[in-house]
Amino acid sequence: MEQYIPLFLTKYNYWVYIALMMIGLWAMIAKNNLVKKIVGMNIFQTAIILFYVSIGAKYGATIPILQHGSGHGHEAAVRAADYINPLPHVLMLTAIVVSVATLGVALALVIRIHQRHRTLEEDEILEQLRES
Repeated sequence: MEQYIPLFLTKYNYWVYIALMMIGLWAMIAKNNLVKKIVGMNIFQTAIILFYVSIGAKYGATIPILQHGSGHGHEAAVRAADYINPLPHVLMLTAIVVSVATLGVALALVIRIHQRHRTLEEDEILEQLRES
């Protein structure tokens, strides 16, 4: 067990992401209020975005912009291991835009649901739908 303690301490950021994901998942499943479910979904999405951004980082690496001119082969070889992979960061920018759009649409739907049913509690809405 003692050999695993350094592993837990050095990878603490992953435990934070897992905790955030579980909080978001719990809010989506356990809460009856629709706004709380939406907030849980947003926490879940944020945890996933943070995870992907963190795996794109590399200790001791630099941004993938070459400092050399465009020569004809007499330059030193470029090693991919010396550079940070920008793909996770670029994809997460898209995910952030989708997350904000999803949040906006979900909140707009909640407003319409509240106007129609005068409540945001899932149980009460389902009861009203059964009665109609």
